Amino acid sequence: MSDDFYVRLYIGHRGKFGHEFLELEFRPDGKLRYANNSNYKNDTMIRKEMYVSPIVLNELKRIVEDSEVMKEDDSKWPEPDRVGRQELEVVLGGEHISFATTKLGSLLQVQSSEDPEGLRVFYYLIQDIKCMAFSLINSHFKIAPISK
Repeated sequence: MSDDFYVRLYIGHRGKFGHEFLELEFRPDGKLRYANNSNYKNDTMIRKEMYVSPIVLNELKRIVEDSEVMKEDDSKWPEPDRVGRQELEVVLGGEHISFATTKLGSLLQVQSSEDPEGLRVFYYLIQDIKCMAFSLINSHFKIAPISK
């Protein structure tokens, strides 16, 4: 049980184009799931799934551990509102955290919150997870096979 590792990230809102969201999930077996739903200009949901190696999962685990997000508390963070919501769920060893806050548009919004230090940890970790996931997804799905 102490080796369990799971990360889920959700960013979304309900607006004039319906429920629009981005969701990323790293599962303990290495499965990376990506979903992006936007109805803007009648766009459809994009779903992608792939497996990552244990080395990639270990690097993500290191990023989460180094961020020290497991020590944070979202009780003083802005509540999700009509602007949207961000959620982060992490299972790391025997610990399980689940954070929810409003959609954060800028670092200025983070700095003006009641808990700028904790929210900054969350904000940068979200950026790191998104960057890592998008790099993996783009590498996996956009590289053309080598032709002879």
